[in-house]
Amino acid sequence: MSDREPLEHYYAVIMAGGGGTRLWPLSRKIRPKQMLRLIDERSLFETTIHRLEGIFPPERILVVTVADQAEALRAQSPQIPPENFLLESVPRGTASVVGLAAVALAQRDSQAVMAILTADHYIGDVDRYRHLLQAAYQVALDGYLVTLGIAPTYPATGFGYIQRGESLGFYAGLNVYRVVRFIEKPDEVQAQGYFTAGYYSWNSGMFVWQVVQIQAEIARQMPILSETLEEIARACGTPDQADVLGNLWPTIKPQTIDYGVMEGADMVAVIPAEGLGWSDIGSWDSLFEVLPTDQQGNIIIGGRHMGVDTSRSLVYVDQEHRLIVTIGVEDLVVVDTGDVLLVCHKDQAQKVRQVVNQLNEIGQDYI
Repeated sequence: MSDREPLEHYYAVIMAGGGGTRLWPLSRKIRPKQMLRLIDERSLFETTIHRLEGIFPPERILVVTVADQAEALRAQSPQIPPENFLLESVPRGTASVVGLAAVALAQRDSQAVMAILTADHYIGDVDRYRHLLQAAYQVALDGYLVTLGIAPTYPATGFGYIQRGESLGFYAGLNVYRVVRFIEKPDEVQAQGYFTAGYYSWNSGMFVWQVVQIQAEIARQMPILSETLEEIARACGTPDQADVLGNLWPTIKPQTIDYGVMEGADMVAVIPAEGLGWSDIGSWDSLFEVLPTDQQGNIIIGGRHMGVDTSRSLVYVDQEHRLIVTIGVEDLVVVDTGDVLLVCHKDQAQKVRQVVNQLNEIGQDYI
């Protein structure tokens, strides 16, 4: 590490191009999940930036997003230099996002280490999160591709899993392990087995690595993507930069960094993140993990609500003058955005994505 500033070559890359379709109808194309103020007065994107304080100054934070979300995200983060926003013309998966950010950082800092973070996660223990990022930086300097693994709190079928092997030692007081394998989202029986075994973590989608290391892995495992990124890199800083990026980006085959690189890499480490209070806020029912409830177990957000014999339900009202009344219901999700009213059982909240897909197929404008 440098004698001047231990983390001076450390950069955060926030992936902020998702749509958050499972939080529809509140989350839309023009107002995706990361821009919503669901937890407190800050949006999920603003909160993501805030918890990086003390590790990453604004000039070392990059944001990768799609072009039609950039203006709103810039408005929520005026402290980040405009040139630190990297724009996709169309989404092409997290492998291309990582590659584009690596190209930008390689030209800025040959010793750069990048933390790949998402704009829409909730993290309860911010101090522990910062500690994990500092430890991951040290592990990355030893040549590993590092992932933060979330300690499972139940046998989830909605997350991928990471199997850990032998210990690689302690970094910043945290035990770090070699990754044996990444596992796609399991069925209920498999998930129960992973949960019981005790040596599996949820795949958080947060990674830390040296830029030169990830570029080498992309070149080895995804040569076509690597060639495209090299062509984009050659155009950076020239008058042809925008045209080259605009022409080449849509030709990239969509792929995740997990499947495209991590599953086939050798030097992969995981830091188990216990007690982080993590949630991906992936659906309406996930808000019960992070928001306080009233005496009946209800969560009421915005507007006005009157409940009689109502329990364990979530009611979101997007308009202050609107009154929502529920009588004799339990385990419901009710979301009123003015133009759309969603009512579903809490256990069925994950199926909201199916509705969005159907609306998209028939060309409706409610998405």
